[in-house]
Amino acid sequence: MRDESTKQAAQEYLAAKLTEEEQIYEQKHNMALAVARSPLVWKSVKDAIFEKFREWNAVTQEETLTCKETAIGDIRVWCAARSKQMTVHYDSKKLLITVKNTGRLEHEKDVILHIEGYRTGSDRADRDVHLVRNEQPVNIDMLIVGELRVLTGLSRQRKA
Repeated sequence: MRDESTKQAAQEYLAAKLTEEEQIYEQKHNMALAVARSPLVWKSVKDAIFEKFREWNAVTQEETLTCKETAIGDIRVWCAARSKQMTVHYDSKKLLITVKNTGRLEHEKDVILHIEGYRTGSDRADRDVHLVRNEQPVNIDMLIVGELRVLTGLSRQRKA
């Protein structure tokens, strides 16, 4: 007669082992996709910054903001009226995008975004990448508008 507790313990062990192997598989493939697609994510962030910059200046009908890409690939946005600037830096090795904004209050920290791969469906091959901040997906358009508002001296969000 077999002891059921031994069988149950062995099954729990197998389940834990499979779960751990699945997590390792997921992490490996998510990281590989993030590395492969991170240049595309950075390009989409740069494009979004330049689009919002042009849109802002078109509405104000003046050069409120100046935006340039530096020799090292960073994006710099200046607000001439306030002598403030925003720098957006891409670290391809760490898969990070950092937003520094001198328009922020001193106690406010830089915005650090992580480029992460994730599974989109039930099939193991269904994957995509996104920007994450504080373990939450980021809406880059809203983030950029909020940062431009702070840069120009407005509050981050419009009052209701």
